[in-house]
Amino acid sequence: MYVHKRGGYVCAYTTPKKAGTKRFMSVGVQPRGGRPVVDEGRFSRLAGPVTVYAGQRCVWVRGKVSRAAVSSGWILC
Repeated sequence: MYVHKRGGYVCAYTTPKKAGTKRFMSVGVQPRGGRPVVDEGRFSRLAGPVTVYAGQRCVWVRGKVSRAAVSSGWILC
């Protein structure tokens, strides 16, 4: 999972170690106090990118490839 922040916007995407075969992937970004923006489905290269305006608020980022999942907790405050 990769996360970028610039000018109050947070962008994230999830990518597997080895691309090629389609598998379930998802990525989600949720600003504190807001709704999550999610991209999920069967992809071969990456899920996302998803972009959300967070301003100065913290964000919570989640990513998943097959059964492997990662969750950031509140970051970029």
